[in-house]
Amino acid sequence: ILDASRSIEAQDVSIIGLADRNRKGIVILVNKWDLIEGKETNTARDFEAKIMEKIAPIAYPPVLFISVLTKQRVHKALEVIMEVYANKRKKIPTSQLNDVMLKEIEKYPPPIQKGKMVRIKYATQLPTHNPVFAFFCNLPQYIPESYARYLENRMREHFDFTGVPIGLAFRKK
Repeated sequence: ILDASRSIEAQDVSIIGLADRNRKGIVILVNKWDLIEGKETNTARDFEAKIMEKIAPIAYPPVLFISVLTKQRVHKALEVIMEVYANKRKKIPTSQLNDVMLKEIEKYPPPIQKGKMVRIKYATQLPTHNPVFAFFCNLPQYIPESYARYLENRMREHFDFTGVPIGLAFRKK
């Protein structure tokens, strides 16, 4: 919970980073939104952009503007928290995961590293409390971090993982 009158502070950023490192679901609530003077249509969007800029590269948490005093959007906050909890427990069937992700991999294959072509055969979700996906390939050590981020972004695009960190593991087939 952030204080709207004080914006996002270093301690807030470190707490969000700690939650991300510990694979926790994150919802950012900006409280005291009723105290902000001269709100316009883009005030909330600008405030959210400032928050996302400060917590980069963490780009998945939803941001809600609430007022506990006036009970503005408090019920919406609870709905979003329950949605994040459901996303954290979500299981994607292997067939559905492969249908979607292999098409994305075909569209944009892993880059050639040291003259070797990485071929991803299939993906599956591991049986963990957090969403962790294993991609089986011939040369897992040659998957760059940028390509792992690409795969994570495509997964977020196709399967709603709002507010939840996604783990990716690359294993040898």
